[in-house]
Amino acid sequence: MTSEKRTLIEHLTLWFTWRRLIFTLLMTFFLVSILFPFYWMVSSSFKSYQEIGGRKPVYIPAKLRLDAFRELFDPSSKQFQNFQVNIINTLKVSIPTALIAVILSVFGAYSVARLSFIGKEFLLNSILLVYMFPGVLLIIPLFAMLSNIGAHLGFVVQDNLWLLVITYLAQTLPVALYMLTNYFRTIPDEIEQAALIDGCTRLQVIWRVTMPLAVPALVSVGIYTFMIAWNEFLYALVFLNSRELFTMPIKINTIFNDPTPRPHVVMAASTIMTIPIITLFLIMQRFLEEGLTAGGVKG
Repeated sequence: MTSEKRTLIEHLTLWFTWRRLIFTLLMTFFLVSILFPFYWMVSSSFKSYQEIGGRKPVYIPAKLRLDAFRELFDPSSKQFQNFQVNIINTLKVSIPTALIAVILSVFGAYSVARLSFIGKEFLLNSILLVYMFPGVLLIIPLFAMLSNIGAHLGFVVQDNLWLLVITYLAQTLPVALYMLTNYFRTIPDEIEQAALIDGCTRLQVIWRVTMPLAVPALVSVGIYTFMIAWNEFLYALVFLNSRELFTMPIKINTIFNDPTPRPHVVMAASTIMTIPIITLFLIMQRFLEEGLTAGGVKG
């Protein structure tokens, strides 16, 4: 028995080198840094105001209180927030933004990847350059431009969710085009040429050949643009004034800035906002990995 223990210890000693020790410590540090804030957010949503506002940190709530969630969703609560309306508003801008971004980027990226025209590379680099500009630099000229267009065409800029979708496209389309262009270039051109020889039009080639091969990239672009629209704060803050049209980030900011501080309600709303994105990411993880790293030919 002693020899077996010594053998096991010796085996662990040989395996556990300094390099692996340092790697394990670093990975533990990064995992704790990533997971602990999420745990603190979720646990704080079940705490009382005294627990979350006290001087000593409470890592585990005494019991799972649902007061914060009742305030968000229960109309009988004294400070009912009607948070389900904010969830619906966020979905109204996030889903169309993702769908339109994917559709437009497919045609734009395919043109850059497959067609030959003067200034193609310059166009692609310019698109990426636009994405690198901070949103705070673009919001004032974008708002002024849309206000002038709205004055001539007769639509209102403020409290217009569909107009907010257009502003989100200005942020998401450049990176969507860049991602899909690089992926389309990995698809062998011979496959599409064979389809053209067989009598397919260019649109039929895109629909029947290119898009089935590019499903991982399309899913990656859709999830990425959806996440941008889901979490966006600055443009929604400028374009939305009506509380009935607030998206979740604006509503959470409103609760946070309320004269009566309720951090547990803020944490509960943040938890509700975060969990769908994490779930979506975990479900679509395989497509995300293939879309960001892999090529396009499938057997």
